[in-house]
Amino acid sequence: MSAEPPDDLAEVNQKLTGATPQEILQWAVERFYPKLTMATAFGAEGCAIIHMLSIIEPKVRIFNLDTGYQFKETLELRDRIAVKYGMEVEMVRPDTTVEQYESIHGGPLYGTHPDRCCHDRKILPLRRAIDGWDAWISAIRGDQTQDRANTPKVGWDKKFNLVKINPLMDWTKKDVWTYIVQNDVPYNPLHDVGYPSIGCWPCTKAVADGDDDRAGRWAGKAKTECGLHSLDSSQL
Repeated sequence: MSAEPPDDLAEVNQKLTGATPQEILQWAVERFYPKLTMATAFGAEGCAIIHMLSIIEPKVRIFNLDTGYQFKETLELRDRIAVKYGMEVEMVRPDTTVEQYESIHGGPLYGTHPDRCCHDRKILPLRRAIDGWDAWISAIRGDQTQDRANTPKVGWDKKFNLVKINPLMDWTKKDVWTYIVQNDVPYNPLHDVGYPSIGCWPCTKAVADGDDDRAGRWAGKAKTECGLHSLDSSQL
């Protein structure tokens, strides 16, 4: 696909007004498959979408950005998903191991330069992972952060130059968990012990009841996004 957005995105979003996530995914498969991919961090939302894709088109390529800092529970969830659905999530890794990366920089950067760490171990691998693809699926919800609130269901991702499909924009946290329970969807057990949003273990903390779901991500810092779903040019 060229680095220009399709000229019918406004029409598409109007057509998908009120559409269910499954209907949006079905449209995406019909429009873009096999050049359709999905990035997942194995959060509750992503697991719900994987279940939907297992019914709609299980051959859609799904990948995870494995920074080297993920929780063991997250990595084990990948295996559980493979067993349940027969869908292997591809692990996309940085050019360096954690040991090599920390050696180059004289120690870990996640505490002192978290934006650089996310850029090197998430953004750059993502650019490689989606190069040559026409569209990618994300599992963001519109009510999660200010950056995500005005995101269309189908839009042009100018940071990565392809169409971005967001089937859960109209869903709430309750909608996600209702779907997970009703469909026996595998999920990360850390969700049951105070981790509503799960990223890398050094930068993810449990949150107290009533706190914002993403309060445990980069706790104590102004940072709220790794850069995948933010338009902040400093994170390009």
